[in-house]
Amino acid sequence: MDDIITEESLAELIPAFYTRVREDELIGPLFNAAIDDWEEHLGKLTAFWSSVMLTSGRYKGSPMVAHLRHIDAIKPVMFERWLEIWAETTTDLMPPEAAAALQAKAARIGESLQLGLSFHAQRVA
Repeated sequence: MDDIITEESLAELIPAFYTRVREDELIGPLFNAAIDDWEEHLGKLTAFWSSVMLTSGRYKGSPMVAHLRHIDAIKPVMFERWLEIWAETTTDLMPPEAAAALQAKAARIGESLQLGLSFHAQRVA
């Protein structure tokens, strides 16, 4: 997969994807309110996907902690919309095999985040 998904392709994919996210009526407002420095955030997200898909180890952080800050605003339908935009963007910009791998990984990550957020919400309630 390393020859199909590269640091360069991720550096193009992630900003293109989040441009679409920011313009989306459902999830754009949440992202735009949550992120102050988009350039920095895109760097973190590119490092995250590099770590996930290329096992580069570049990402240092906790996606769950970042999402917990917005637990009250995040709804399950937002995950679905995020995955729809991800599928559209990866299909548009990546070779089919790479798009499928990125989409499968995103679905697993999204499911994990949803379960984690649900668990934390139940503990607080």
